[in-house]
Amino acid sequence: MNNSISLLPKEVHKLMQTGEIRLIDVREKDEFAYTSVTGSDSIPMSEFGNHLGNLSKDQKLAFICRSGARSGRVVMYLRSNGFPNVYNVTGGIIRWSNEVDPSVKKY
Repeated sequence: MNNSISLLPKEVHKLMQTGEIRLIDVREKDEFAYTSVTGSDSIPMSEFGNHLGNLSKDQKLAFICRSGARSGRVVMYLRSNGFPNVYNVTGGIIRWSNEVDPSVKKY
C-alpha cells in the first residue's frame, strides 16, 4: 500500500478480496440503493459524524462515492483527525464500473 490518499478501483478490489481493506460508500441512501459495489458498507456523508466512533484508526479504510469528490473530502477530514489508513477510490463508482465491475450502474 502506498502513502497516497488515493487508490485505484482495481487496487481496492484486490485488497477487499484478501480482507485487507474495508470499502465504505459515502453516497446518500437512495444512491446506494440504486447501485453499489458488492461488499461495501454504506455511511452517507450527511450522516458521517454519527458513525465516526465506529471507525478504527488501525483498520485500512477506502471510501467511494459517484466520482471521487465526496469521498475525497471524507478522506481529508479523517486524515486531519488522526486516521492514517484511509484512502479515496479514484474515480468513484464510475471508474469502478469501467475497470472492475460493469454491473455497477453509472449515473
